[in-house]
Formats: sequence, C-alpha cells, structure tokens
Amino acid sequence: MSPSSLALSNLRAIVIVIVLGFHSMLAYLVWVPIAAATDFSSPPYAWRAFPIVDDHRFFGLDLFCAWQDVYLMSLLFFLSGLFVWPSLTRKKDWGFLRDRGLRLGLPFVFGILVLIPLALYPAYSVRATDPSFAAYWDAWLALPFWTNGPLWFLWQLLALNVIVAGLHWLAPNAIEALGRWSAAAQTHFARYFIALLAVSALAYVPLAVAFTPWAWSESGFLSLQFCRPLLYGVFFFAGVGFGTAGIEGGVISVDGILARHWARWLVAALASLFLWMGLTGLTMNGPAPIAVEVAADLSFVLACTTGCFFLIAVSLHFATNHLRLLDSLSANAYGLYLVHYNFVVWLQYALLGTALFAVIKAAIVFGGTLVLSWIAVLAVQRIPFGAQLIGAPRRAVATS
Repeated sequence: MSPSSLALSNLRAIVIVIVLGFHSMLAYLVWVPIAAATDFSSPPYAWRAFPIVDDHRFFGLDLFCAWQDVYLMSLLFFLSGLFVWPSLTRKKDWGFLRDRGLRLGLPFVFGILVLIPLALYPAYSVRATDPSFAAYWDAWLALPFWTNGPLWFLWQLLALNVIVAGLHWLAPNAIEALGRWSAAAQTHFARYFIALLAVSALAYVPLAVAFTPWAWSESGFLSLQFCRPLLYGVFFFAGVGFGTAGIEGGVISVDGILARHWARWLVAALASLFLWMGLTGLTMNGPAPIAVEVAADLSFVLACTTGCFFLIAVSLHFATNHLRLLDSLSANAYGLYLVHYNFVVWLQYALLGTALFAVIKAAIVFGGTLVLSWIAVLAVQRIPFGAQLIGAPRRAVATS
C-alpha cells in the first residue's frame, strides 16, 4: 500500500473506534433530558437516540459527543465515496449494484430485523411496567415506525450508491469530470473549499430551518434525520471525486495541503465547533429569530467540513505506518459497525445500578464493546452466512 492508502486505511480504523466511543458515552451526557428515560410507546421516542439514560453524568462527555455528532457521519460517507470509482470501473454498473446490494442491503435487512430489536430490549425494560419479552415484542410491533438504530447509515449509503451508478449509466463522463475538478483542488484549494461549503449550506440549511436540526422520521421502515441526507450526499460525492482523481499527489495525499497544515485544521475545527455550540445554544430555549437559526445552521456546515478535514489531515500526517492493531480494526471496521450497538446498550444496561463515575462507566462500556464486538466479528466470519454479511475482504483505496 502507498503511504496515502495506508493512512486512509488507518483512518478507517480510527473512525470506527470513535463511533464505538461515541455510542458508549451517550448514556452519560448531562444534556440528555430526563424525559428520554420515560415511556417507550409515545412520542418523542427519545430512546431511539438514548436507549439507556444513567443517573451518573459528566459534561466533558457532552463536549466530545457534540463534536463527533457534527462531522463524524459526514466523514463516513466521504470515506465510503472514496472506494466507489475503482469498484464501479471494475464491475460495471449492474455488477456494482449487485455487489452493493449484497454488501449493504442484506446486512441492513438482517440488522434491523434481528440485531436492532435484540439491542433495544433494555430500552424497553427500563421504561415498562411489564418487562417480559412478549410484552416488548407487542410494544415494538405497535410502534408507528421500525427503528433502524445506527444501521440507517447502510440504507442511505446504498441509496447513494444506486444514484452514482445511475449517473454513470446516464452520463458516463460525469464522474470523471468530477474527478478532474477534485484533482484541481490541490492547486486551487481555497476555491474548492468555498464551493464545498456553499453546496453543503444549500443542502443542509433549508432543511434544518424547515424541520429543525434534531427531527427524525416517526413513521415507516427507514429511519431518516430530515435535515441531513442531502448533506451526506454532498460529502459522499466529494469522496467519489477524490477517489476518481486518485489520492497520490492530490489533496488527500500524505504530502498534500491537508496533511501539511493539520494544525491549522485543528484550530479551524475547534473554533467552528465552539461557534456552532454558542449559536445553537441561543436556539435551545424557545423560538429564536430566523437569523439566529440560519447562523447556527451555517456554523454547523462550517464545523462539519473543518472537522472532516482535520481528522483526514491528522491521519495523513501521523498515521502512515503499519500497526497490526489498526490493520485488524480497519479490515473488520464494517463488521464492528454492524454488531457493536448490541454490546453498547446491554453493557450500559448492566451498569445502571453501579455506583461508578460516569467516565469510568463510559470507559467500561467502550472497552467491553470493542473487545466483544471484535471477538463476535471474528467468530461470525467463520459461519458461511456470517461471512456473507461481514466477512468480505476490505476494499482497496483508490490510487492514481
């Protein structure tokens, strides 16, 4: 692997660790309202985001999770986009769609039918007068939606892959043109960055104003956060562009503009994060003027973009060596994403009655989730059906 490919592979490992850490901390946030711990069967169904709400809280975890919520999923869509062009040119449109359907669609269906209902039983148990599994299943089926848990990422990623395959079929040169424009970002990065911010703002701000930044769908089979799908699409296609252009010698190479200026991206990411937090705080206590809402939403776009570029930059600068731990995490990142939520929720549930500090509880949940998920993935890969779900070999990063 080239240094840039290795750094991006290590970045995938780093991102999955952050995902596990983020979910492990959600039970211990000061910001989580008490209402999140009440009633399973009535709106606002806060247990979808916070299955377990512990009495032990620590504000430092709020800061970490707020930052990850701003940029982390957009970064996942960006990284997923990097792998599209090599696969699309190798397998052609229908082969690519068939592979994506098996790789994303099959695990999504299995996950929401089996894994997520098993994961969320503790969320029902702590809120119900009848904690039996039969009563839980009746309450689950009576819900007006079928919650996806964190697996919503899979169906939205599959939808974007269908769109990119359709675009390639209808306009065969469009993706290559996007690649050429992305390649030019190395010498005209300011212009690229401003364009990315502008397109992201158009994709996010109108929906955030119309639906608020927090609203999720409350009906149907597919979970959807109303304000973000178009934003995720922007970052996905940004990744497609860089993957098409090739990573060696470009913006996301180890000697590119991101890696060289990683410290500046750290400052920009933190500054924009606190700007977003300050403006968002003005909108949290009742209706705010529309100008304040728009400013908060624009600051979210800035914090999202700079957060993504910071983590990419620091990985390209520092994570350029082989480490067996990171290699294994990267190779199994997809499987870890599929199964980790079950361990997170059940471990949080198991620790409810313990008199430990919130940070210690979060650390136990994170460590237990990482180890148990890793073991589960390695074990399930030995089963033919399990190998079909999570055992496919990892994709090669696009090169020039």
